[in-house]
Amino acid sequence: MKKTIELAGRVKHLPPYLFDKIDKLKKQARAKGVDLIDLSIGDPDIPTPAHIVEALQSAAPKPEHHRYPAYEGMLAYREAVARWYLRRFGVTLDPGTEVLSLIGSKEGIGHLPLAYVNPGDIVLCPSPGYPVYSIGTMFAGGKPYLMPLREVNGYFPDFSAIPRDVLNRTKLMFLNYPNNPTSAVCGREQFMEAVELAHKYNFIICHDAAYSEVYFNGKKPMSFLEIDGARDVAVELHSLSKTYNMTGWRIGFAVGNADIIFGLGKIKTNLDSGVFQAVQEAAVAAIETDDSVLAPLRDTYRARRDTLYDGLRAIGIEAMRPDATFYLWAKVPARFNSESFAVHLLENAGISATPGNGFGEAGEGYIRFALTVDVERMKEAVERMRKII
Repeated sequence: MKKTIELAGRVKHLPPYLFDKIDKLKKQARAKGVDLIDLSIGDPDIPTPAHIVEALQSAAPKPEHHRYPAYEGMLAYREAVARWYLRRFGVTLDPGTEVLSLIGSKEGIGHLPLAYVNPGDIVLCPSPGYPVYSIGTMFAGGKPYLMPLREVNGYFPDFSAIPRDVLNRTKLMFLNYPNNPTSAVCGREQFMEAVELAHKYNFIICHDAAYSEVYFNGKKPMSFLEIDGARDVAVELHSLSKTYNMTGWRIGFAVGNADIIFGLGKIKTNLDSGVFQAVQEAAVAAIETDDSVLAPLRDTYRARRDTLYDGLRAIGIEAMRPDATFYLWAKVPARFNSESFAVHLLENAGISATPGNGFGEAGEGYIRFALTVDVERMKEAVERMRKII
């Protein structure tokens, strides 16, 4: 008799992971011979810059890298992060206590609740938002409280709408600017409001800044740590994935409050063994990359943004022209909801995009397009949509 093997409750009750579900739909379409234009997932199609790859090739043969790495990351890597923060944001960091390597920022997002959230604690999560904010919370036994991001508020949470009893039970809040999926950017006053709230109600803020370097027209997003008082309550997470086209390399970092960094490090020492040191050496080369390499990448995304934005508007789809990220957040035509429009695009135009409600209930009525194909392919996508809208 075959034994029944049951999943743990924390896994059994999870919704299907959005991007895994999308991957399956794309595979089915390709199996049918569809010429798929994939605008669904934020995975850069541009290769990692050559000098970063060469740095990995030089570092990989070194015998000292073939043993376990330091849990917190190589000091040389953490020092490079601290230098970059000072150069880019004017923020001074202690590489020994205020910088921690991550196996991509997703790992840090997932592990942080395990360090600080007890069963029943509330975690404030943006909706729409990156699904791992809520999933990591649930793995820790916490309760996600969804903060709707509305266009009327510039896609920033309305803190005044959060009940006081919720705030009194809050342990952690996730913020993410430039924002995925809406591509919104927020300013100093909004960050100050978040810091004041965290001080008043004694909770931690985790700011996910994965898209801070994908910006246009010189409008550089700021660091959350630039705000007075932020270092008392916050950490900021970065990924090298988007800035340097290194999604497959799995490396990022957390910076900020030393006590919060320490707690995250405690989880990591028990659950992972750090990042391959040759990848960390290559990451140093990436962090030291100057704008002669990065500016052309931004120009590429800007050209794609303008092509898709202008094309969508021409066929009657309302969208926001973003100042950062490589996404367009668009309203679905009136006769569709988010999911039915995504299915319509896939089945009738061979275009894969991400339904807004997959990022949370507040994303209903929207769809996210990723700028991860070239301009000519983007024009073709618009033309295909024109025929079926």
